[in-house]
Amino acid sequence: MKLRLDLLNQMTAQDILEEVLANNHRYKPEPLFSKTGTGSLSSASTEERASEEERNTALIQRLSKRARQNGGLSGSGK
Repeated sequence: MKLRLDLLNQMTAQDILEEVLANNHRYKPEPLFSKTGTGSLSSASTEERASEEERNTALIQRLSKRARQNGGLSGSGK
C-alpha cells in the first residue's frame, strides 16, 4: 500500500473496513504456537497484488477528492 500521510485525516471507518474485508480471506486463525495462539497471513498471489494496487489507487483518488472538497489539499496531490 502506498503511504500517503497527507491523506490520513480523510480516512473513514468505512475505508478501513473495505480494505480489511478485502484481505480477510488470507488470514488463517489456526495457532502457529500453542502458547501464543497466533495465526498467520498467507502470501498474496499476483492477481491479489494487482487487485490491491487497484484498490489503493482508487482509495487515494477518493481521499484526494475529499481533501480538496474539505480544503485539505492544494491540488498537486503531493
